Amino acid sequence: MSDQRDERNKKDEEQMKLTPAEFRAYNRMAEHMDYFHNHFRQSWNELYSACCDNKRPTGVSIRQFLNMGMEFLSQLGLHHSIEEQSIFPVLAKKMPEFKREVHLLKQHKEIHKGMDKLENYLMACKSGEKELRLDEMKTVMDSFGKVLWDHLDDEVRTLGAENMRKHWTIEEMKRLPM
Repeated sequence: MSDQRDERNKKDEEQMKLTPAEFRAYNRMAEHMDYFHNHFRQSWNELYSACCDNKRPTGVSIRQFLNMGMEFLSQLGLHHSIEEQSIFPVLAKKMPEFKREVHLLKQHKEIHKGMDKLENYLMACKSGEKELRLDEMKTVMDSFGKVLWDHLDDEVRTLGAENMRKHWTIEEMKRLPM
């Protein structure tokens, strides 16, 4: 009897496998999001490596480095605004993960607290109120780095094909923003 049950479970799994075209349709948003997230990872790594090495990248002035940090914050802030205003509300209609005060949006709030600290630090350095100290900047980045990196992965995983197929049809996927 156990063998029959195992055989039925294998058949169910095979019937539920996505074709390559279905997988692409369901995974489209995850791939698109990961593209943006990779840019944020790269920018973070460039800034954070300089802080860990206690040395700005070769050929980058203090002003340019501070601007790199501000650009990172600006782009990440814009990305989150677009998600919260245009994408998450649509996804939240069928996906509890995108409702207010749930995991992904709680991560946004936590990330923004750190972003505000980093922006304040960078602005103080730009204005001359503070001298840029890469060890201090690293401490600020450490205050939200883990939640940022977890979020970048969690969001892509949530938008992945296996999760999206639980909530949306292929036709609905075609009409989703992004």
